[in-house]
Amino acid sequence: MTTHPTPALISHYASGGVGVDDATIWAVEAHLETCADCRGLLADAVDPGTRELLDRVAGAVAAGIAGGPGPVRRRRLPRTGVAARMLPWLATAAGLMLAAVLFEKTFASLPSLVLLVAPVAPLLPVAAVWSRRVDPAWELAATTPRTGLPLLMRRTLGVLVAVLPVLAVAGWGTGHSPGLWLLPALGFTAGALALGTVVGIDRAALILALTWSAGVVAPSLVGGRLPAVLAGGSPTGWTLATVLLLAVVLVQARWRSQLPTSTFR
Repeated sequence: MTTHPTPALISHYASGGVGVDDATIWAVEAHLETCADCRGLLADAVDPGTRELLDRVAGAVAAGIAGGPGPVRRRRLPRTGVAARMLPWLATAAGLMLAAVLFEKTFASLPSLVLLVAPVAPLLPVAAVWSRRVDPAWELAATTPRTGLPLLMRRTLGVLVAVLPVLAVAGWGTGHSPGLWLLPALGFTAGALALGTVVGIDRAALILALTWSAGVVAPSLVGGRLPAVLAGGSPTGWTLATVLLLAVVLVQARWRSQLPTSTFR
């Protein structure tokens, strides 16, 4: 409504809108929100009984406020969001890499435990940031169709920002090429996201970690040499695998964005 409603229209509105269509009622209400003069006319148009009732209610509310207790200052509670709750998992990943460095320094004749552990080091915190047992807002995120991929990517990026420096220090301290620990770590992270669209992120991380441990780590330590997937020519394969797995994640997320629940469970 671009003009002021007539006094007669305001009077009809004050009496309950009898004989006035809904569209006009909505227009009058929208106008009253921004026009003090018309609100004054509305107050004058209200019948004496209603005005008396409103005055009594206003008086009772004012008396209750005046005689009631003062506002209580709220205590600042400690943060319990995802970022705070994932700190133990990040500390576990960092401790795992520290143990790998110490093991490699102590048993120099064995295959590099740093290279063997680095691919799966980010999996534990990645699983933690998308777990219903860690996320206090899990139900809200899981039931919002388009929340899944952007939120998961932001949280995964946060995990990598925290974990990759630890891997860098471990790789530098043991003299390994960055491509031999960085690309496998990114590849396994992308694999967890891709498999997570099917079985859930936490289950995907567990499956990949157990498979890598049983199929690569244990045989390498028993056999006394690194596998071909961690040799000098492996970074190219890890790069291609990472790109392919990220493409799978994007395709799956786009397809499942039409579903009534989140893509990542």
